[in-house]
Amino acid sequence: MASIADGAWPTMITPFTAANSIDEVALAAMVDWYLARGVSGLFAVCQSSEMFFLTLQERLQLARRVVQLVDGQVQVIASGHVSTDQDAQVDEVLQMVDTGVDAVVLVTNRFAAESDPDATWRLSLERFLSRIPETVSLGFYECPYPYKRLLSPELLAWCASTERFVFLKDTSCDLGRIEAKLAVAAGIKLYNANAATLLGSLRAGAAGYSGVMGNFHPQLYAWLCRHWQEAPERADRLQAFLGVSSAIEARAYPVCAKHYLGLEGIPISLQTRTRRPSDLIDGFRREVAQLQQLTGLCEAAYLDGYSRDATTQVATP
Repeated sequence: MASIADGAWPTMITPFTAANSIDEVALAAMVDWYLARGVSGLFAVCQSSEMFFLTLQERLQLARRVVQLVDGQVQVIASGHVSTDQDAQVDEVLQMVDTGVDAVVLVTNRFAAESDPDATWRLSLERFLSRIPETVSLGFYECPYPYKRLLSPELLAWCASTERFVFLKDTSCDLGRIEAKLAVAAGIKLYNANAATLLGSLRAGAAGYSGVMGNFHPQLYAWLCRHWQEAPERADRLQAFLGVSSAIEARAYPVCAKHYLGLEGIPISLQTRTRRPSDLIDGFRREVAQLQQLTGLCEAAYLDGYSRDATTQVATP
């Protein structure tokens, strides 16, 4: 089983060409951009990647290429677990394992209908696990689409007892729920998807951040995950900025993230399979540009004297 690194794990978006295929030139530039900003790993295939609108072959292509591009510099995890039929689920996961990712992340809403009780969900997962080799590192993602299924502390405790899981992307946006999960998570590391509760969750024992804002200013999340203990007052101020700025997600995401990356110099189009580029109206574009400006000011103010280097854990001279 893989040991997943603590820190910032951006949920990657998928760049598309004008012909609506995966843009590998933009993808390579994106990976370089993430790495230069000190991320601990990349969540390569997820909802931000529009995984429900990618073919299985595209999901595999995306994961395999990201693994190649990082070349061992950081870890890579991927989901692409979108089917409800269990035979198809097993096939998806085993093919994803073959891409070389460090862990395959299971979508919690794929094992039962929204109206089904936890007992049904657990039985479905037990059957699934019986068909997956125990050497495969697995995680969970409480994906909001098509419905959000949060793991209860009781269910998470049972999952931890199987010793099959290493990762949980929590999307509860509720510090009390997160604390209850951390109390029973055992060997499952929890990564908070919610910016507003991030610092509180780190103080409670969360391993890091894995959310959409990693596509805007991952260096700030990487810094907070590494230095919140040694610089608590600076961490509090940075948390305030991160919590408020995360509202940009409501501005036609993932189009707004692609616009931001374009402002950063990445040759990426605004093409998506879930939103029209025109959904990013002029006011939203201006807000994204202003967030980029504020990020630069925030980085200068709060990260001064600290390295972006992913291997540096303390303040530099």
